[in-house]
Amino acid sequence: MITLLSRIFIKNASDVQQPSVRQAYGVLCGAVGIFLNICLFTGKFIAGSLSNSIAITADAFNNLSDAGSSIITLIGFRMAGQKPDPDHPFGHGRIEYISGLIVSMLICLMGLELLKSSFTKILHPEEFTFSPVILVILVSSILVKCYMYLYNRRIGRKINSAAMSATAMDSLSDSIATAIVLISTLTAHFTELAIDGWCGLAVGLFICYAGYSAAKDTISPLLGQAPDKEFVQQVNDIVMAHEGVLGIHDLIVHNYGPGRVLISLHAEVPADGDILTLHDMIDTIEHELRSTLNCHAVIHMDPILVNDEETESLKKMTKDLLAEISDALTMHDFRIVTGPTHTNLIFDIVVPYDFALSDEDLVQLINDKIHAGNPQYFAVIDVDKQMI
Repeated sequence: MITLLSRIFIKNASDVQQPSVRQAYGVLCGAVGIFLNICLFTGKFIAGSLSNSIAITADAFNNLSDAGSSIITLIGFRMAGQKPDPDHPFGHGRIEYISGLIVSMLICLMGLELLKSSFTKILHPEEFTFSPVILVILVSSILVKCYMYLYNRRIGRKINSAAMSATAMDSLSDSIATAIVLISTLTAHFTELAIDGWCGLAVGLFICYAGYSAAKDTISPLLGQAPDKEFVQQVNDIVMAHEGVLGIHDLIVHNYGPGRVLISLHAEVPADGDILTLHDMIDTIEHELRSTLNCHAVIHMDPILVNDEETESLKKMTKDLLAEISDALTMHDFRIVTGPTHTNLIFDIVVPYDFALSDEDLVQLINDKIHAGNPQYFAVIDVDKQMI
């Protein structure tokens, strides 16, 4: 159904890198979610009232909260699609993450309310009434929620949306919760065991966990998570495909919401190259990154001395030394400054965040090893942290 509706209502539906297309998918899925959840709430509320089941009634109101979550997701996508303004020059894309966080909080709140109601039902059990209509409603609800999980997960992956992924997890938790309610309903009918409250308790715990998991996925981009490895590799491939680029480093990715990414990096170029030609190449790369990855790129040129035997020899010596310490260490921007009494080896090292030594101890260790090899050599080192 979503595929058919997207073909009808979304122009250029396959071009998911465009913010307008992402917004259209979010609005469409949100509208469908509102409609389906209201239908499920109505059916389950009737079933819960007929059967006098706290688990079914609580599950009904869970679907009502899901309708509210879909409204929040829809509003979030609409607000995230607003154009940049003087107060928000990079747009409003992070509102999508905030809406996903609100959905996660609502999931947790509903789980806590269900836990409270279930405890009451355990302490004060009530008579249960069964009918085939209740069975049909619960089975239909499970099938609908599974469908909602599948389309939200598929579209969420397609447009890389944390909010939609949170909604998908909510739908999956709902289908499992309703399955537990169905089991309790059948058990109460065939065995007369009073497990309605206990099943409601299990559903509440599961819903709380689902809300917690969804919240983690939406908080990370708000805090500034590391970029995807695939994205970093795409940037590297595009830049290094140009013959005049010798290497790249210091890649920084600023995520202001899906489709609103700003990157900066240093591109190593030959120091003896023509400055105008190199500048034109860098401009070409920036435009290529923008058109291919839908991101704004700023590239700094680092001139590298090439074909200098002394520099190449000392560079190789330093690389071998770093490899002795750890294979995880890399370096860039290597250059030398010679003087009458000593030679400075100036370079940056890239260190993983979880490296065993502190930055200060590592710099001291490298300096000691270089100086021990030749007392005239001194290292001047800047430490960068590894993005990926």
